[in-house]
Amino acid sequence: MRPCLTDTVSRVKILLVRVSSLGDVVHNMPVVDDLLRHFPGADIDWVVEEAYVSMVKLNHGVRRIIPFALRRWRKSLFSRPTRQEIRHFFASLRSEQYDLVLDTQGLLKTGAIMGLARTVKGGKKVGLANGTEGSGYEAASRIFHTESVAVDIHTHAVLRGRLVAAQAGGYRVDTPASFGMHAPDLPHSTSTAWMPARDYAVFYHGTARDSKKWEQDNWIEAAKTVAEYGLPVLLPWGNAAEKQEATQLAARIPGSAVLPQLSMLEAVALSQRAALVVGVDTGLTHIAAAYERPTVEIYCDSPRWKTEGNWSSNIINLGDAGRPATVAEVNSAIRSLLDQANANHHRV
Repeated sequence: MRPCLTDTVSRVKILLVRVSSLGDVVHNMPVVDDLLRHFPGADIDWVVEEAYVSMVKLNHGVRRIIPFALRRWRKSLFSRPTRQEIRHFFASLRSEQYDLVLDTQGLLKTGAIMGLARTVKGGKKVGLANGTEGSGYEAASRIFHTESVAVDIHTHAVLRGRLVAAQAGGYRVDTPASFGMHAPDLPHSTSTAWMPARDYAVFYHGTARDSKKWEQDNWIEAAKTVAEYGLPVLLPWGNAAEKQEATQLAARIPGSAVLPQLSMLEAVALSQRAALVVGVDTGLTHIAAAYERPTVEIYCDSPRWKTEGNWSSNIINLGDAGRPATVAEVNSAIRSLLDQANANHHRV
């Protein structure tokens, strides 16, 4: 039997493979904190889609980020620049020998990345033995593992990755999730003129699937409750359809503002600095929850157990698949969070 890693290695090199999507990348952050608590001074590298590199950089526990650009490479697979980029990716991936390689996503492509990574003698490649209910898990990814970790089909997205790392590292998951994300450092320029100097609320109304959206009339009623606390409502968007929806909401919400298109770091800062975030099940809402900002997560057509923010009393999760949160529930949550924030402010 191979001895426990904690007994044999003083400085561990670990590679995390979690390439996408935004919410999944955010939910993988606590794995870094767990590993560093059990292996102080470990060198932790991370393979991630290029769009999320700036997000992973916010976790100072990550030594090296290896960008993966499959989405872009597919569009010009046979061009010389793309082939050069792919060769550079392979070289970067294989430039180190790791004690642990962890695939916490469970896809064929993430398994293949794991397979290409190099390990030291006795090193381990550990991934998921099965998917959770409704996940995009691909069983073929197991062929690249030296060990596979079985999880309950209703395991939370954050806990799933933590369990893979814990079994690989020989420790137990026995603390609340800690995301280890620092505040983004935005340059002071006209590009950030949209950021209010005063406290504000953010409504994350947009999401890729229409069935996950909350009705526009509901947002209007929630805005009336936010107005009781004197907070302006900011309305971000990610595509033309969402911009149109934001414009429609702004026309009905006095004092609200439709934001310009934001970069990834600007969107993170928007969440991290907000006095209140109300949002549907989407990556930017999960970022606010990771920063433990006062956050109301609204579930309409996705299971709440998968991604609900369950690590802080600053997060209130409402609704579920097939049972959208009601206006009364959301308004009650808004008042609870803002009243508590005001009480904490007066104590200070």
